[in-house]
Amino acid sequence: MRGQKNFLRGIMVSGLFLFLLFFPLQAFSQDFPTNPITIYCGFAAGATTDLTARALAEEGQKILGVPVVVENKAGGGSTVAASLVASKKPDGYTLAVVASSAMDIRHVMLAPPYNPAKDFTFLMTYGNYVGGICVLKESPFMKLKDLEEHARKNPGTLSYSSSGIGANQQLAVEYWAKQAKLNVKHVPFKGGAPACTALIGKHVDFTAGAGIHLNYVKQGIFRMLAVTSAEQRDPEFPDVPSLKDLGYQDLPPQQYLLIAPKGLPAPISKKLEDSFRQAVHSAEFKTVMKNLSVPFSFKDRRQLEADFPGTYKFYAHLLKEMGIEKEKTK
Repeated sequence: MRGQKNFLRGIMVSGLFLFLLFFPLQAFSQDFPTNPITIYCGFAAGATTDLTARALAEEGQKILGVPVVVENKAGGGSTVAASLVASKKPDGYTLAVVASSAMDIRHVMLAPPYNPAKDFTFLMTYGNYVGGICVLKESPFMKLKDLEEHARKNPGTLSYSSSGIGANQQLAVEYWAKQAKLNVKHVPFKGGAPACTALIGKHVDFTAGAGIHLNYVKQGIFRMLAVTSAEQRDPEFPDVPSLKDLGYQDLPPQQYLLIAPKGLPAPISKKLEDSFRQAVHSAEFKTVMKNLSVPFSFKDRRQLEADFPGTYKFYAHLLKEMGIEKEKTK
């Protein structure tokens, strides 16, 4: 009899412990949010990703009713920001805007300390990264074939900048170079802005633009030789061919991805998804995207979770085929 009482007492204590453990989170989630929300941006201040993240925060805080603050955590092509989010409490107060390549291309190449399939909640995507191969306006390379001819005659002498190791634009350039049988040197930076600065300073011969390069094209500082990671030509630059126009295979675009730690309570996840969905579909946000020449592309959590396994497998196979499975960070 005494043993039975002890057994029942043990069950009651265990139940009380679980109740106290989970009830506060569930209770607080009903009132979420009550504190400021932080969004880590995976790229440097001034980069296109940073500008879209700040526009997202601006519109999001109008809906959520609390401040939404952007903090730049650049490095590793946004794997640094992703790693930080993966380590945070799943309470909805720490999110990140990263390139979706942090979940596939860069994960394969850099092996960061997280599992993209198990450590995150994919909230949404809101745009596509469309790149471009650019040189300075005064460059003697008028067309992509001019750059190719110089690279063939002088193997290993041309260098290019990108927004980071594993950036979709870097991979697009490497894929093009492999098809064209070229040997070019990659110089990675922590975002598109410093990558463009490197070209302006003539530290590299061309850049694999990640979005912000378009500002310099519009200002007449850069000449864009080809559009990368695109199904067709950019309507703003109809005279610039895509890699597909030039007879090369190209890569599908990567996305601007909003993530949270794994394990968000359902009410918090729904509140974030609904609020930021409303934010990215606002006229104000779409105006920012248009001014930045970022194609708007929305996918919700369900779509992202369904697409992820196939996308990861595709890039893992492609990188292996190209012989660039792993690359050391600098």
